[in-house]
Amino acid sequence: MASAGCKRTLTGSKLTIGNYDQITTAMTKAQVERIMGPPTRIDNKDMIIFKRTTYRYEEGAKFALFTFKNDELEGKQGNLAAQR
Repeated sequence: MASAGCKRTLTGSKLTIGNYDQITTAMTKAQVERIMGPPTRIDNKDMIIFKRTTYRYEEGAKFALFTFKNDELEGKQGNLAAQR
């Protein structure tokens, strides 16, 4: 289980454009982790009316960020398309 600010090295990388493209708005954290594996880093921010969590995946120059509002994916960004 990852904690805030935890760093990990990905083995057998799931940080691919194919996996990234499978991630869609409103997915849960568990659904994202099933596809992408455990994040390299997790950042949590408790807002007054909701909790914002950002999953960051990194491998060399590649990265992907997934932002959750409570447990629902709100947005994603990354540079995987440029790495094709």
